[in-house]
Amino acid sequence: MSPSDLAGRFHALHQDLLILPNVWDAASARVVQDVGAKAIATSSAAVAWTQGYADGHHFPMDRLVTVVGDIARVIGVPLTCDAEGGYADDPAEAARNVARLIDAGAVGINLEDGKQPHELHLRKIEAIRNAAEKKGVNLFINARTDVFLKALAPPERLVEETLRRAAAIERAGASGLFAPGIADAAQIAAVVQGTKLPLNVMARPGVPPATQLRELGVRRLSAATGLFNAAMAAARSAAEDFLASGDSDALWRRRGDPPDYNKLFGG
Repeated sequence: MSPSDLAGRFHALHQDLLILPNVWDAASARVVQDVGAKAIATSSAAVAWTQGYADGHHFPMDRLVTVVGDIARVIGVPLTCDAEGGYADDPAEAARNVARLIDAGAVGINLEDGKQPHELHLRKIEAIRNAAEKKGVNLFINARTDVFLKALAPPERLVEETLRRAAAIERAGASGLFAPGIADAAQIAAVVQGTKLPLNVMARPGVPPATQLRELGVRRLSAATGLFNAAMAAARSAAEDFLASGDSDALWRRRGDPPDYNKLFGG
């Protein structure tokens, strides 16, 4: 399937609630696809941690391009990459970075504002949209605003500020709105009703179940680092038990029923 076709398919998936269990490498991506994921998303934190880097623009761009390429090589569904803030403060450089991710196989990105100026976020969106159009890819730019996550407004103005930014984000060329940290059903409903952009929420304690999110009009639910932390918790527990007991049978039982990984990857 061509990048253009994959991008179109990814946009179409947002007509209903798209559940994305974020991954960190080719193996986790292929496993997630095999259990039914309609699209694959990376987590910037999980990708960085897997290779021994802290999250937050510390991960080398060359390595991220390699990770995206490795994932794209083994999956057959659309891939969206968590690109943090474009890994640059300069909009032109951010656009060049995202262009490399598109070349590697991404047809969507997350682009966050964090605590940087809102206007800078808008300039990055505009530059990235232009770069994607030059490549003939309708890139799904999931514009993340951290109004809720980082308390960028007083509690009584969180929805208002999110919607103010959403309007500007849409004008700049974004495809979706990501509001991590929002969990209250009434606030979610207000944001959905106040923007034309499909809303993405992040899985966390207190977030309504998927059935209710669908009724509220949410169009994307991201696992963020949830899957990575679950996997690492299982690995840590298995390692602790094996170190303490050296029990080979107990370790073997933890395998569950794994797929044939060699066959999965073409061996």
